Amino acid sequence: MSTASTNTLPATMRAIVLEHFGSPETSLKMQNVPTPTPAPGYAIIKVKAFGINHAEMHMRRGEWAESMPIIGIECVGVIVSSVPATASSGQALESGTPVITLMGGLGRTINGSYAEYTSAPLTNVVPISHALVAKLGWARLGALPETYATAWTCLFRNLDVQPGEQLLIRGATSSFGIAAVKLAVNKGAIVSATSRKVERAEALKALGVQEVLQEGVALGERLVLEGRKFDKVLELVGNTTLLGSLKLVRRGGKLCLAGFLGGLAPIEFNPLLQMASGVHFSFFGSFVFGDEEFPLTDVPLEELVELLVRGKLQAEPKRVFEFGESGVREAHRIMEAGQAEGKMVVVVDSAL
Repeated sequence: MSTASTNTLPATMRAIVLEHFGSPETSLKMQNVPTPTPAPGYAIIKVKAFGINHAEMHMRRGEWAESMPIIGIECVGVIVSSVPATASSGQALESGTPVITLMGGLGRTINGSYAEYTSAPLTNVVPISHALVAKLGWARLGALPETYATAWTCLFRNLDVQPGEQLLIRGATSSFGIAAVKLAVNKGAIVSATSRKVERAEALKALGVQEVLQEGVALGERLVLEGRKFDKVLELVGNTTLLGSLKLVRRGGKLCLAGFLGGLAPIEFNPLLQMASGVHFSFFGSFVFGDEEFPLTDVPLEELVELLVRGKLQAEPKRVFEFGESGVREAHRIMEAGQAEGKMVVVVDSAL
């Protein structure tokens, strides 16, 4: 068992609190709140940096099924204390150990990472070496957890992408899409990617994309008329383009729905009329990380960090903000306007 005296924890901490659903300006407020206390099966983490995610935008707007006063579904930081409950609840970690954590209820059923400290299930805490932290820094590490863990699972579990396969990624200039592009290119897949803005084509080609297509609801119909088919499709735009994407998968191919960049509005879907025969269709939501069937240990996070160090993957944050009302609000405004063009990270404490 690893523990640290609660005397090392301040009684209160600064946190961005979701006071009510609404705009970034009115809903996100900096407050002093009680610091989380150690509990069996959980680790207390001193937050160093956290990524900004679309899920948190939907939580802020009241569009998510669950949310807590402190949102934030991922972070990187150091262990203050950890107390295993049972053999299956995760291993104890020494105080001062650098870690990555994501999901496991963060921001949904337990207070999340928009704070100086957070409490996370040990099953969802992954240690990394001090050497890797020193090479990358907290801001770059903060761009990795949710984005790369989810992209890796979609590509190599749901889609089983193999070298030489034709892969279409719809919504490729999002932070999720960029991570998926790099992972797929590193695997040896032949990647086609979509973006709403043609001026982003060169940036995608620089990442290894072979073909860039301008995104739009009619794109699927146009590609069908051209007789185009792909081995695998990663659908990140969501419901607005899903039905078109289903027509772009060859017989025996696979489509994974994992993003909703086009919004959460539902669609009518009649499999008898709209599902292509012989096509495998799946969904992945990262909120399952930590469940018995989806352990976070399934994702080679430390290996992914090593690939970052070697320059094989890209996790340079598009924008980095200081921890505070103004920084977090600005990040949410940019995300809501669809102008992020990559991962945004908030640094709480940059000291290594």
